[in-house]
Amino acid sequence: MNLPLFQCFRTLVLLSVIFISACSVTPANEDINDPRDPLETINRPFWTFTWDYADKYVGKPASELYTTYTPPFFRTGLYNMALNLNEPSSAINNLLQFKFTDAAKSTGRFILNSTIGLLGFYDPASDFDWSGEQEEFGEVLGSYGVSDGPYLVIPALGPSSVREEVGDYIDGLYWPLVVIDFWPNLVRLGVLGLEKRAAVRDQEQLIVESTDPYEFIKNAYFQNMNYRLHDGNPPIVIDEDEEAEIDALLEEFDDID
Repeated sequence: MNLPLFQCFRTLVLLSVIFISACSVTPANEDINDPRDPLETINRPFWTFTWDYADKYVGKPASELYTTYTPPFFRTGLYNMALNLNEPSSAINNLLQFKFTDAAKSTGRFILNSTIGLLGFYDPASDFDWSGEQEEFGEVLGSYGVSDGPYLVIPALGPSSVREEVGDYIDGLYWPLVVIDFWPNLVRLGVLGLEKRAAVRDQEQLIVESTDPYEFIKNAYFQNMNYRLHDGNPPIVIDEDEEAEIDALLEEFDDID
């Protein structure tokens, strides 16, 4: 079965990013400040293009136009339909993590919303409390110990990582996404993208006012991935060096007393 054209396009973009990164010349003795981001010299120009041009002149205006002039009930229905198509992959990804209750909810949501909910336009499953975050294959990989891999900025699409891109590729092979034609799939992704852009509108000023927007977005991305990987309960990581400095400072105060 042929892969959807959009999946091929996104894969081509990803391979292009990796190829360009591999061709970039980096001195052998140059230290990498962030081991999560070995491709920073390539990612930063891609981020500048994405934020200063693609988002400023296309993404943000399109999102504002869409959210302002689309009737709320119709906008909600389209978003429900787009999310509903992800439920089968979410059910499988939950099963792969032995989350049987969540897998059953995803299955129930898809069946109920696809029938009574008119192909997902309405969300009657929420009345039964069959709700929850959808699981992606990238989270499955993370649950089995696979790291995020190098941080990536996909031009015009935004922050990502090797693990997330692999996960998105696998998710696109699940039914029914794999049988959806190019244009309907493009509409689905467009609706999801417009809603995602609208959701971060309130946080936009934080990006603008940050000292380094690139670092701000990168750190926010990894925090969000960690949050999703642990289902909203990420483990508390203690910085031993920082704790040692605090202990030493407290000892100095004790000596003063």
